[in-house]
Amino acid sequence: MALATPLRHLLAAQPEPATGAAPSLQAQPARASPHHRRLLLRSIRHVAAPSVCPASARVAARAAGGGRPTVLVTEKLGAAGLELLRAFANVDCAYELTAEELRAKVSLVDALVVRSATRVTREVFEAARGRLRVVGRAGVGIDNVDLQAATEAGCLVVNAPTANTVAAAEHAVALLAAMARNVAQADASLKAGKWQRSKYVGVSLVGKTIAIMGFGKVGSEVARRAKGLGMDVIAHDPYAPVDRARAIGVDLVSFDDAISTADFISLHMPLTPSTTKIFNDETFAKMTKGVRLINVARGGVVDEEALLRALDNGTVAQAALDVFFEEPPPKDSKLVHHENVTVTPHLGASTTEAQEGVALEIAEAVIGALKGELAATAVNAPMVSAEVLAELSPYVVLAEKLGRLAVQLVAGGSGIKAVKIVYSSARDPDDLDTRILRGMVTKGIVEPISSAFVNIVNADYVAKQRGLRIIEEQILLDGSPEAPINSIQVQLANVESKFAGALSDDGDIRVEGKVKDGTPHLTLVGPFSVDVSLEGNLLLCRQVDQPGIIGKVGLILGTMNLNVNFMSVGRIAPGKQAIMAIGIDEEPDKEALKLIGETPSVQEFVFLKL
Repeated sequence: MALATPLRHLLAAQPEPATGAAPSLQAQPARASPHHRRLLLRSIRHVAAPSVCPASARVAARAAGGGRPTVLVTEKLGAAGLELLRAFANVDCAYELTAEELRAKVSLVDALVVRSATRVTREVFEAARGRLRVVGRAGVGIDNVDLQAATEAGCLVVNAPTANTVAAAEHAVALLAAMARNVAQADASLKAGKWQRSKYVGVSLVGKTIAIMGFGKVGSEVARRAKGLGMDVIAHDPYAPVDRARAIGVDLVSFDDAISTADFISLHMPLTPSTTKIFNDETFAKMTKGVRLINVARGGVVDEEALLRALDNGTVAQAALDVFFEEPPPKDSKLVHHENVTVTPHLGASTTEAQEGVALEIAEAVIGALKGELAATAVNAPMVSAEVLAELSPYVVLAEKLGRLAVQLVAGGSGIKAVKIVYSSARDPDDLDTRILRGMVTKGIVEPISSAFVNIVNADYVAKQRGLRIIEEQILLDGSPEAPINSIQVQLANVESKFAGALSDDGDIRVEGKVKDGTPHLTLVGPFSVDVSLEGNLLLCRQVDQPGIIGKVGLILGTMNLNVNFMSVGRIAPGKQAIMAIGIDEEPDKEALKLIGETPSVQEFVFLKL
């Protein structure tokens, strides 16, 4: 059997990638054990996009045969984007359509381009009767598109996430300077007939420390500009590579260090469950008195009532806000009308250049999809054949949960750069399609810490953009395969762990799981064997292996009215180190976690959401 062969059958409805789209498989030296061979399936840095699906290919074939596809544009799009679309397709610009009018038109078009006002609902996809192949969202957010309905209809959804980066960064710097020098307040005062020079004395930016909270595309651009203004720049992003920050003279620090030492704090983090209202009374209390806050990210990361209290008591001297929890904010909003707050109506992406860039980006993505190419900015998956889903569906769930579990064990610091996925299987590598599983591991790792939508369509692209190197290996087992995969193991190399028990002998975070009776199970944490169902929430405790520990922790959970749905203990040897894995239905409060941490012989613990 040839060991170096390409993986096939990603999706039954998806053609083979073009030559050179992915690195060839490489054989790795076999292990000493006669019972299996370890094969390097794939090492991914830059992955070219494979074709989308036959549905888009049909549109491409129609175009190639002289029949041009039709694109419906329902909101104003930059002229350059429209020109690009018209060179390839028939373009119908119909603005301010009612929902009924949109449903009537959509069955006559192959692609639909919208901004934020047009709602592309399930009813729209149903009215398309299978003809609509692509929905292009000219912008980042896709809240107005029903992704599930799009996927069920076999319709690709693409967005334009990169063209706004510089515009958003420039707006953050504009707000920074305007706030520091009271530009908006002084302007309003002078227009009201007043001359109040002494009232609007500002503060200088040179030599001040600015904390960039979220060091992604926009955050790093703001950092570059702040350096040019003579500011000292620090940043917090537990998943950003240290070397990328150092390359522009930025130090990555902890969350608490960032907010407690900064004179200015600029927010550029995504809105996720873990960042919702992360700036609250507790975090404001840790800040230097007189700090100044800029938010051009998402309104939901700030508890607006807590910010108002911090402004009133002087903890926050000034705030500059472009985004709000509710948009538009209430007309009587005390925060909007506060004299020390500068506000703009979500203008981060509102420059002529950015709007033209968005128009070009979305036009290119829509045209590529209509040609049968996979858009790098696709945010939903193509339809998967029933056969592939039926066989791999429990492993898809397992792969995502292992990725989600692994990333929650990372303490931050150097950021995640290398991910290894090891499959053990008796199947021939030619017959084992792991691409959908790799995509789900990437989804599990990336989605909890970002606003990215990850699926089989865009997983490799997201990994590439974030500098993740994905390596896949197969341990080839002897015997006839009763199931496609025996186990999946996820390893994160060169990262710090918030739970030392999850570290392997090589120093990697390591978790492994299997599917048992159709249900994903966690079977290995670091060197410790466990057996717990990956459902609900998980509490891991590392302790000295001695009597009574299980009872003490169980008593704490019971006293706090926390229901335990399963429990497993793995140990190295009697009386040595052991790990207790406990499944609980509810999230324990701080007091419960404090009591567990104070339990004698419990050396460390971590709570994980699955």
